[in-house]
Amino acid sequence: MESDGSSSTPSPPDVHVSPADECVGSEETQQQRLGRSDGAQDKNDTQIHAALPDETSTPLRGTPTSSSTKLCGYLNKQGGPLKAWKSRWFVYEEKSCQLFYYRMAQDINPLGKVDLSRATFSYPLQEEEGTFHIQTPERTVILKAANRDAQMYWLQQLQLKRTLYREQHAEHKSISRPDNHKLESTPLANNCHADFLPIVKTPSGLVGEEAASLPAPGLNSPLNMSIKHPLIELQNTMRSFRNRHSQEIRQSVFHIDDSTDKQKTPSSKTSTLAVPTASSSQSPESPSNARSEQDLSTISTIRKSSKETSKSLELKDTSRLQHEKLYLAEEVKAQKELVLLLHKVLEAAQLEKRTCAQFLASEGEQERLELLRHGERRAAELRDHLESLQQENENLRRDLNQRDAHIAELQESVQLLMYKNQAKQEMILKLSEKLAVCGEDQHCSNGLRSEALKQLTIENENLKDDLKAYKTQNQYLNSEIYHLTTLWRKSCAQEQSLIVKCAVLEASSSQMESRYLEILQKLQENKELNPEQREAVKKVVKDAVRADLSTAVKLNSIRDYDEYGFRIAMDYKVEDLKLLAKIQGLEIRSQAPLNQEECDGPLLARCAQLLFGRPEGELSSSTELKNHLRTGLPREYRARVWRFMIQTRTKSLKERHPDCYQELCEKSRTSPHLVPRQIQLDLDRTLTSNQYFSPPSSPLIQKLERVLQAFSWQNPTIGYVQGLNRLAAIALLILQDEEDAFWCLEVIVDYIMPPHYYTKDLVGCQADQHVLKDLMSEKLPRLTAHLEALKVDVSLITVEWFLVLFVDSLPTRILFKVWDAFLYEGIKVIFRYALALFKYNEEIILKINDSVEMYQFLRIFPYTIADGRKLTSIAFNDMNPLPMKLLQNRRAAHLERLHAEIKELENLRKAFKAEQVQCKDKELDTLASEDEEEVG
Repeated sequence: MESDGSSSTPSPPDVHVSPADECVGSEETQQQRLGRSDGAQDKNDTQIHAALPDETSTPLRGTPTSSSTKLCGYLNKQGGPLKAWKSRWFVYEEKSCQLFYYRMAQDINPLGKVDLSRATFSYPLQEEEGTFHIQTPERTVILKAANRDAQMYWLQQLQLKRTLYREQHAEHKSISRPDNHKLESTPLANNCHADFLPIVKTPSGLVGEEAASLPAPGLNSPLNMSIKHPLIELQNTMRSFRNRHSQEIRQSVFHIDDSTDKQKTPSSKTSTLAVPTASSSQSPESPSNARSEQDLSTISTIRKSSKETSKSLELKDTSRLQHEKLYLAEEVKAQKELVLLLHKVLEAAQLEKRTCAQFLASEGEQERLELLRHGERRAAELRDHLESLQQENENLRRDLNQRDAHIAELQESVQLLMYKNQAKQEMILKLSEKLAVCGEDQHCSNGLRSEALKQLTIENENLKDDLKAYKTQNQYLNSEIYHLTTLWRKSCAQEQSLIVKCAVLEASSSQMESRYLEILQKLQENKELNPEQREAVKKVVKDAVRADLSTAVKLNSIRDYDEYGFRIAMDYKVEDLKLLAKIQGLEIRSQAPLNQEECDGPLLARCAQLLFGRPEGELSSSTELKNHLRTGLPREYRARVWRFMIQTRTKSLKERHPDCYQELCEKSRTSPHLVPRQIQLDLDRTLTSNQYFSPPSSPLIQKLERVLQAFSWQNPTIGYVQGLNRLAAIALLILQDEEDAFWCLEVIVDYIMPPHYYTKDLVGCQADQHVLKDLMSEKLPRLTAHLEALKVDVSLITVEWFLVLFVDSLPTRILFKVWDAFLYEGIKVIFRYALALFKYNEEIILKINDSVEMYQFLRIFPYTIADGRKLTSIAFNDMNPLPMKLLQNRRAAHLERLHAEIKELENLRKAFKAEQVQCKDKELDTLASEDEEEVG
C-alpha cells in the first residue's frame, strides 16, 4: 500500500511477484516515504505511519535496521543425503513468521519454509565459520552465512522478528490492537540489544537489494539443484525464461536502471532552457547583447554536459549489458544442466509409470508374475554386470599394483646403476687428478705416464669385458627360466594325464575284480559241484573277502565315508553277505571316475550358469530347473535350491508367524514332560552309518532333538512317529541350520506327502502300497507274476521306502538325487524310483526261486545300485507316462476301501468286546447260583 500522491500504478492481479521483489519493493517504498517527508516530517508523520502495513508500521527500539525493510539474502543450507551445502535465497514472511527459501532470488515458487514462531536459534563454535542452527519441533535446519558478521546479523534479526510476531499474536488473541505507537512502551521493546551483544550493522552486499542484484552463488553447480522438488525447479526455470523474453509485462525489480531517469532529467532541462533562449534571440524586444551571450554560453555548457553524460551513460549501459550477457550465459548453462537432470528424472518416472501401467493392464496374475520376474531378471543382470565391472576394476587395480612394484624394482636397479656410475666417476676423477699431478710434476718420467695410461686402458678393457659377460649371463638366465617353465608345464600335464590313466585303470581293475567275485558267488551257489570243489570255492571266497582294498597302492584311494559322512560300503553282519559288500565296494570304486566326471563336467557348468550369483529369493520354478533337479544338483548348490523350494511352500506361514520355531523350542524347554519320550529313544538309532550322528555328543544330535520336539508341538495330531528322525537328519546334513531343517520336515509331512501318511494306522502309506502294486502289474508284469508265485509281498519292503524316502536304503549319491526331484515334484518321484529299482534288478530277481532268499535280497538290493545315471534314466524315461492325477485317483479308491475295512474291523472289535462282557456276566451268574445252592 503506497501513500497518497504516489504515481506508480498497482500491479495486475495475474502478474506474480516473487518474494525477492517484495523485499526490494518494501525498501523502495520506505525510501519514497522518507523522500516525501523531507521538510515536512512533523506534518506528515501521521500520514506516513498510516500508509505502512501492519507488520512493518511500528519498529522496536534498538533495532539495527528499520522494520519496514524485509529480511532477505543468500545463505548456504545443508541438506540432501550427502549433507552438502546448497546456496538458497531466504525471505522472511512477517504475517506468518516463516522463513521461505528459493534457489535464487528471481524464483516464484519456494522450495520450502521454516516456521520461526516456535523456533530456537544457536550456533556451534566447533563448526565452520558462519554456521548457525534453527531448531523447530519438527526438524533442525543448518545454515551458513558468508562471515561471522552476517551470521550475527541474521541471528539478531530472526530473534527480533520472532519476538515481534509473538507479541502481535498475543495482542490479537487478548484484545483489539491499540494504537501502533503504544508498542514502543512495552517492556520488551525497551530492552536494548546492546545489553547483551552489540548491534551488528547491516552487511553490505549480503542482504536486501544489493544481494538480490548480484548473481546467485553456485548457480552453475549441479549440486545446487533441488532433486527433491523437480517440478518447482522446472516452474521457476520457465518463469525465469518467460521474464527474460517478455520484458513488456514486467521487468525484474532487482535490476535498477537509473540510466533512463538520468537521460530524461538533462534532456528535459535542456528542452526547457533551449526554447526561451531561441525565442529571445529572434525577438526584436530582446535584452542587451551581453545578456544574450551569457545565455548562449550557458546553453552550450549544458549541451556539452548532456553529451558527456550521454556518453558515460552509454558506457555504463554497455558494461551493464555485457555483465547481464555473461550472467545470462551462466544461467542458461545451469538451466541446461537442470533440464538434463530433469530429463533423467522424467525418463525414470516414465519408465516406472510404463512398468506400473503394464502391471495394472495385465489381465491375469500369471502376466503380472511374469512382469515381476522380468524385472527381477533385469535387476539380476544389472547386478551381474556390476559384479563383472567390479571384478574388472579389481583386476586393473591388481595389474596397477604389479606395475608399481615392477617400477619400484626398476627404480632400485636404476638407483644401483647410478651409484655404480657415481663410483666410476669418482674413480675417473681420482685418476684424472693423478694424471694432472703427474703432468704437473716435472720429475715424472714419460715411462710412468705411459705405464699409467696402459694400466687405465687395461682396466677399461676389463670393465668392458665384465659388462659383456654380465649381459650374456643375464640372457642365459632368462632363457633358462623360460625352458624350465616350459618343462614344468609339460611335466604337470603329463602327471595329470598319468593320474587320469591310473584312475581309469584302477576303475577297470576294480570292475574286473568285482566280476571275478560275482563268478565266485555264482560258483558258491551252484549245487552241481562236488564237496571238494565246494570247499575250494568257499576257501577262495573267504580269501577274497579278507583281502583289504586299501592294501593296493592307488593314487586316488577310496575313503570309508563320503562327503556327507555316510559309510560308502555297507557293513553286513551276515557272513554270506560280506562277499556282496566286497562286490559293492568294487563297483563303487569302478564308478568313481564317472561320478567325478559327472560332478566336474557339464552338469556343474550348467548349474553354475543357472544358479551362480542368484539368492534363494530370485530363483523361480522352470523346466530347466526341473531337469537339473532330476539329474541331481552339485553339492555346492544343493542347500541353496532346497531352501528355495522350502520357502516357496512356507512363505505365507512364515509371514504370519516369523518366530514360530523359537516359540516351539521355548515350549519344549518349559514343558519337557509333554514331549514324546520316543524321540530320546530314537536319537541314538538315527543314521548309524553316518559319522556325524555316530557320537552321542555330536552337535547334530542336539539339533535333531530340538527339531523333532518343535515338530511334535507344531503337529499335535501326529506328534512323533518313527521315521521322522531320519527325515530331519537328512535335512540337517544338507541345510546345517536347525530352523531350516524344521521347515523342511514341515514341508515334507504337511505339504508334499498325502494326508494320513504318518498317523498311527498309516492308512495313507498303505493306500500307496496298493497303488504301487497296481503300477507294478502294469509296467512290470513278469516280475509281478514271479513275486506272486513265490507269495512275496513287496509292501513289507517298500513301506519303509515311502515312509523315510529311501533313507538307509539307497547309496548317498542316488539318495540325494531322489530328494532333489522329490522336493520339487512331490510323491510321484518316490513311485518312479520304486518302479525303477525293480526294473533295474528285474533279471536278477527273476532268477531267485526261494521266498526267504527273495526277502533277503529285496532288503539289501537297493543299496547295491552302482550306476545312478542308469537308474535315473529308467525312473524318468522308461516309467512314463506316470501323471499325478492317475496316482491321486487310484489312491482315493484304495483309501475308500481301506476306510471301509477299518470301519468293519472296528465293528467286529466292538462286537467281540460286547460278547466277552456277556460271557463274563453269565459266568458270574453261574458262580452265584452255585454258591446259593451250596448254602441252601
